[in-house]
Amino acid sequence: MIHNSPNRNIHLVLGTNPEEIDTRAQGSDRYILTAVIILLSFGLLAVYSSIAFFAQNNDTSAFEMITRHLVKIGIAVVVILLGSKVNYHTIAKLSRPFIVVSLLLLVMVLVFGEEQFGAKRWLSIGGVGFQPSTVAAVSLIIHVSVLLNEKQNYIKDFQRAFIPIMIWVFITCTLIGVEDFSTASLLMGICIILMFVGRISIIQLSTMVILAAFGGFLLINQSTTRQDRIEQYLGQIKQIETERLLDGTGRQAQQSYIAIAQGEITGVGIGKSTQRDFLPTPYNDFIFAIIAEEYGLLGATTLIAIFVFLMIRGVAFVARNAEDYLGTLLALGCTLYLCLYGFVNAAVASGLFPVTGLSMPFVSYGGTNLLFAGAIAGLLLNISKHKKDRKPLFYA
Repeated sequence: MIHNSPNRNIHLVLGTNPEEIDTRAQGSDRYILTAVIILLSFGLLAVYSSIAFFAQNNDTSAFEMITRHLVKIGIAVVVILLGSKVNYHTIAKLSRPFIVVSLLLLVMVLVFGEEQFGAKRWLSIGGVGFQPSTVAAVSLIIHVSVLLNEKQNYIKDFQRAFIPIMIWVFITCTLIGVEDFSTASLLMGICIILMFVGRISIIQLSTMVILAAFGGFLLINQSTTRQDRIEQYLGQIKQIETERLLDGTGRQAQQSYIAIAQGEITGVGIGKSTQRDFLPTPYNDFIFAIIAEEYGLLGATTLIAIFVFLMIRGVAFVARNAEDYLGTLLALGCTLYLCLYGFVNAAVASGLFPVTGLSMPFVSYGGTNLLFAGAIAGLLLNISKHKKDRKPLFYA
């Protein structure tokens, strides 16, 4: 006998019949795995092209940096494979310890963190440096998905469902936002989408959006750097002004526009970028500008198309076909994390968004971001293994 429950309503929304569904473990989604491998390959070429000048000015060699990046890619691949083997229900059971540890790390980075580019985002433990904000972002997405799944029987209850979830979201995003406003904003957006899909009341969600906007306003006002970035964005919108280039105002964005313009349709060629010598972090925050310059509009469009494909595959196939509601929420959160970060990175380089400092998953040079992007991809692949085996509703 099938009881009427919130999960049954979800099946009806997805167009499936819960009385006619069986589940079975299958292989991982090969299309998602292929997309990730292509992104890693794309990133390897782009990083190699963009680090030569940076390495020369920082007393290291391009060979040494690319070797380190290759090692990190190897570790990320191992994480992806291992993550795909661990049942996502096991990960869900550990969500609370993960988020608690993440919050402790966020507090530690505010006190003991290493300042880079004007912000404390790095924490070094045992000689290993990493970004706690990335750890916290992944932990929060998993924990919010778990809470939404657990509270489905009373999901409209303000005190029992909305308040407990909102507290975790606001504490985490506030601690991240003190030093990393862009990550906090994107993470808040992902959580709001998850809560909408998780059937949180629209009125309660509207309250959360208002509070988030107010919190963002306060975080922007407490930082002159953030105010300057927004003012530069509103004042220049894609205009390359000689005076701004000379006085350094909006330099990152301006050099990025030049790189994209030089790429034209087919690009200047692999390894022939000139703007890599002027962009402060061409291998990370502005990796998309280097790709657009060397591969042109065709290469940049191809890269965006891969993220679009990843979004469609993750939402329309993995999330929709997950064996239970927890799998649906986790798959949606994982997909949004990977794809929205990629879209925002490209939007910043193109002048559609103010400068944020977000890397592009699997493409940018990095350690923490690459490692946890691999963990998220592994989790998504594991969810794809456990699909609903639909039977026809009518038999001949």
